[in-house]
Amino acid sequence: MLLHLSDLHFGTERDVCLEAIRKFCKQYRPEAIVVSGDLTQRARFNQFYACRQFLDSLSIPYLVVPGNHDIPLYHVWNRFFSPFVRYQAFFGRLETTMETEHFYIVGMNSIRRRYHTRGHISLEQIHETYEKLKHAPAHKLKLVVFHQPFYTFPNDHGDKDCPVLGKMALEQWGKTHLFGLLHGHLHKVAVHDLNQIFQLGFEYPICDIHAGTATSNRLRFGFSNSFNVILDNGVIEHYWFDEDKNSFEKH
Repeated sequence: MLLHLSDLHFGTERDVCLEAIRKFCKQYRPEAIVVSGDLTQRARFNQFYACRQFLDSLSIPYLVVPGNHDIPLYHVWNRFFSPFVRYQAFFGRLETTMETEHFYIVGMNSIRRRYHTRGHISLEQIHETYEKLKHAPAHKLKLVVFHQPFYTFPNDHGDKDCPVLGKMALEQWGKTHLFGLLHGHLHKVAVHDLNQIFQLGFEYPICDIHAGTATSNRLRFGFSNSFNVILDNGVIEHYWFDEDKNSFEKH
């Protein structure tokens, strides 16, 4: 089991959700946790500190990638010349890879100071990720994690929140039998088949897996807090926070 959290937005976190995630982890003991960006609300020192303390308290290996809220908004100098200095002080490298018993996960930084909302991936990132996926164990589910989605419903955001080179990346990564992509950003839960949407021609789906906000009070679309679980057989489950039970329940 892989636990997929996103958009924690520390600085706007709900303690009741943090405690519910702790209980979930104690009960189910996921192999690993993936957080697909927006760890903080305003990239402040105390917000990164609180996020790091929370993730460490779960006592489960985790992989994180930055989101657009994880670079300074108001400190213009830092935003342009050292946007990730606080993120790296607490979480180290911007891109890491994790391998567990059933999963092979590549973390990618899609945040640029000029493309902080839409996101951006480079040709170099596409190639490096392809090489990693190509040499990953064939029996493990292969996943790539970054903040922005590759597809959104047209009546939501169109493609303004999707990296420009997304289709090119999928044409390469799909050759490695990629299982899916893990995202956040929109605070909306969804799963799309990118192979079908982009007409890539592969004989298997490539899942675009969106997560809502797991812990923030910045809720959208009338949804409650939520997270995703990916089982080792490829089943994707959604858990929603139940205000009456103070726990995350599967729907």
